[in-house]
Amino acid sequence: MTQHLPTGVPGAPVPRTVPPSPVQPGTGRDPYRLYRTLREEYPLAYDPLLRAWLLSRYADVAAALTDARFGHGHRPGDPPCATGHQDVDETELREVAERTAYVLARRIAGRPQVDLVAEFCHWLPAGTVAAAVGVPYRDMMRLVRGRAASALAGRCTAQLAVREKALATFLAHALDDPDRAAALRDAPDDDVARAWTEALRRDPPVQIAMRRTSSEVPVGGGVLPAGAPVALLIGSAGRDPERFREPDAFDHRRDDAGQLTYGTGPCPGVLLAALEARYALRALFDAMPKLRPADGFRPEFTGLITRAPRSLLVRPGG
Repeated sequence: MTQHLPTGVPGAPVPRTVPPSPVQPGTGRDPYRLYRTLREEYPLAYDPLLRAWLLSRYADVAAALTDARFGHGHRPGDPPCATGHQDVDETELREVAERTAYVLARRIAGRPQVDLVAEFCHWLPAGTVAAAVGVPYRDMMRLVRGRAASALAGRCTAQLAVREKALATFLAHALDDPDRAAALRDAPDDDVARAWTEALRRDPPVQIAMRRTSSEVPVGGGVLPAGAPVALLIGSAGRDPERFREPDAFDHRRDDAGQLTYGTGPCPGVLLAALEARYALRALFDAMPKLRPADGFRPEFTGLITRAPRSLLVRPGG
């Protein structure tokens, strides 16, 4: 495969075709078709719109996310979290997430129609953090708007927007199919966790993560130069058929699971996101046993760098 270098670099081969850009107009509707082209034809390409190299295959993206040669970025659950966080009481976090989810679910249970993105997903991440750190909820929202949440709650736990988008995506998939919703309604925690991981894989809330190389790095399709800005296409990696069976399908029982939104190390932010997803599902079904999508509604996913359903209209009473 020819290594596609930016135009104007001395000695760079001239590509026969121009690689598509993940941020070009119109991509937001369905970036996954473009990702497929990049994986198959341009495993290493330079994107003048992003002013960065593109990596789109799972093996390259997964390696880059933990390779010390790719600096200038941090993902919750990566090695720095092991020493960067204070010890947390997992039982307390579980109680906070459960209590907050049930309060929010009961607030909307009596309405004829609800947008779960605006009325539930937007509030749960901030509410759990507020309760966990002992700050009144109204003050936490003010702090979030003032960009002071990370100072109060920690760098990873304060990533409210990412958790909100991840939660909305998870609920969209959980409720999209009646048989799937019925299976998850009373499923054990391990099965719910598997569905959560599957949502992060298939439609990650963070589609593109930016990094910069500190030295030359061999990757699929060529070698990245030192000091190069790199766009890691997490959304593309999650649909790589070299890594996942039937990658475009959502399979809440998938046995080849894997996701790149979060690292695998201990991190209160990662733990809290998973707890929020678990108790969101439990609380919604408990408060609204007949919960289902509104008539004729299909969630519309939007966004290029981050991505999630714009809205999630449901009928609490069935």
